[in-house]
Amino acid sequence: MSKFIAKPATTLSGELKIPGDKSISHRSIMLGSLSEGVTKVSGFLEGEDALSTLKAFQAMGVKIEREDDNVTIHGVGIHGLKNPEKPLDLGNSGTSIRLMSGILAAQAFDSELVGDESLSKRPMDRVINPLKDMGAVIQSNDGKPPLKITGGQSLKGIHYDLPVASAQVKSCVLLAGLYADGDTCVTEPAPTRDHTERMLKGLGYDVRVNDNQMCLTGGGKLSATAIQVPSDISSAAFFMVAACIAPKSDITLMGVNINPTRTGVIDILKLMGANLTLSNEREIGGELLADIRIKSSELKGIQIPKALVPLAIDEFPAVFIAASCAQGETILTGAKELRVKESDRIQVMADGLDILGVKNEVLDDGIKIQGGEFKEPTSIIESHHDHRISMAFAIASLRCAYPIEINGVDNVMTSFPNFVDLANSAGMDITEV
Repeated sequence: MSKFIAKPATTLSGELKIPGDKSISHRSIMLGSLSEGVTKVSGFLEGEDALSTLKAFQAMGVKIEREDDNVTIHGVGIHGLKNPEKPLDLGNSGTSIRLMSGILAAQAFDSELVGDESLSKRPMDRVINPLKDMGAVIQSNDGKPPLKITGGQSLKGIHYDLPVASAQVKSCVLLAGLYADGDTCVTEPAPTRDHTERMLKGLGYDVRVNDNQMCLTGGGKLSATAIQVPSDISSAAFFMVAACIAPKSDITLMGVNINPTRTGVIDILKLMGANLTLSNEREIGGELLADIRIKSSELKGIQIPKALVPLAIDEFPAVFIAASCAQGETILTGAKELRVKESDRIQVMADGLDILGVKNEVLDDGIKIQGGEFKEPTSIIESHHDHRISMAFAIASLRCAYPIEINGVDNVMTSFPNFVDLANSAGMDITEV
């Protein structure tokens, strides 16, 4: 098991390039593989999660070449995937298993999707149920991985109302809809990230978006194109919060994805008083990018608007650290989804905040955090092998006068492989042991 020791630091500076967006990296492999022609991807995230997707499609006969963060995918078309010789191991990646379930439900061959200990505990009924409605045949371990998918089924389009706002479930159903007879429509109760819809359109597939409903008609084709992956806003969030709470900071994060379905963390930090500005806004490959400058900020506690919760669902571990350094109380509700991420992020963050002496109250669907100061840790913080928990408590070192030790940081490699190097280059003092 690996561990971070984050020693006190007070200064953060420089222009930083955050690695590529994980969501877009996953989808570039999946949709590039199903396209006709050669898709060239630049800025691909070299984290273990995205590489799990890449290896899975290689195992299904897709020729994929990688040189650093440049990937060339020789697409096989919608119906060109081949039967993998063994179960597809997707490691820690919930995005991989949920989105690929939609694609594999429609193939002529049988497949099995497996993952690590953490992924094997995550709920999959949310994708299994709509896929079964479409005609898929899937066996699971009481609603959890491994998933055994029986090939050779004819799928039919459905109109599906998402019970919970989830981009993964929406994407899974839409990807199955590529193969289904007729129209497939998904209606979501609140906006979620729309990278799948944007990339499908970029690859020439007609996706009809009307307010909170997305529809497509099965039987079309995808045409290869060049994809530039912008910097991941979920990873950038740790440095946004770090710069807000550091006593002396001025950093610029270059080329960050500011897709409007992902910018909840920016809106929340601004409501808290963050000294944060966007510049050089541009559009590349259907995605919006900007440079984000953040300086030391006097943060105040807020009631987080419920409308922003789905737009910041992955960034809350970092937001909880911001709340801990803010003046007054921050209240989050309507975030039950945090309990079924790589860990129960509400409880695990609360446990870590207790160790740092920050008053908090766990709610069924959120948390109340009383801003104050980090005290000397009473023990080592357990991340429960959740990459975002590990990084959240690492940035707390910018406001803690004592070293913070965090256990089980191995999965930081899934989303942000150069986190420690980048943090230290900007002025932090993190050692991995």
